[in-house]
Order: sequence, then structure tokens, then C-alpha cells
Amino acid sequence: MVFIVILIASFLLQMVLPWWVVVVISFATCGLIGKTGKISLWSPFLAILLLWTGMALFKSLPNDNVLALRVAGMLGVNSWIWVLVLSAILGAFIAAISGFCGYHFRKAVLSMKTNS
Repeated sequence: MVFIVILIASFLLQMVLPWWVVVVISFATCGLIGKTGKISLWSPFLAILLLWTGMALFKSLPNDNVLALRVAGMLGVNSWIWVLVLSAILGAFIAAISGFCGYHFRKAVLSMKTNS
């Protein structure tokens, strides 16, 4: 459930908002409906990895990877695939940390309520 919510919300909101909206979506989704820490870590990671890889391929393949090849040249790597892998893993890592923080934020708030 967390995977699907993050995937769909990120896809729709990234059309009009900056890339870092995945941080807010992952934090909020895992804070509200994340069941365990493991789910809150891996669901955002896999959702954003899949989304960003798919979108990069969708936008890059029709134009023969011109922009990706230029970015690869600026980074000093040989292939545009390394640019795709690096950006997808970086976005997925950021989303995973955000989701994990959202889950633990909820746990901290709930424990404060039970203590007082």
C-alpha cells in the first residue's frame, strides 16, 4: 500500500513541483500508514527507484540519450547508463531516509502522548 501511494503521488506531483517533493511524500505517507520500519524504508526506496528509472528512460530514449550523454561527459563517465543509475539510486536513497524518518517521527509522537 505504501509503495503504491508513494509511486502514484510522486508521479503526479513531480509534474508540477520540484524533484524534492518525494521527500515530503515519503515522510507523510510512511508517517501516516507505515506499518513497520522495514516497510517505511524499503517501500519509498523501491517506488522512487522504479519511478525515476522509468521516467529517465521514457524521456531519454526517444532523443538518443543526447542530454544524458552530455551529462555523462561532464561527470567524466563513459556511459549515459551510469548517469541514470546514479540519479535513480540517489533519489531512492533520499526517499528511503525520509520515509524512515516519517515512521519514527510518528512513533515518537505516539510515545509522547502515552507518557503524558
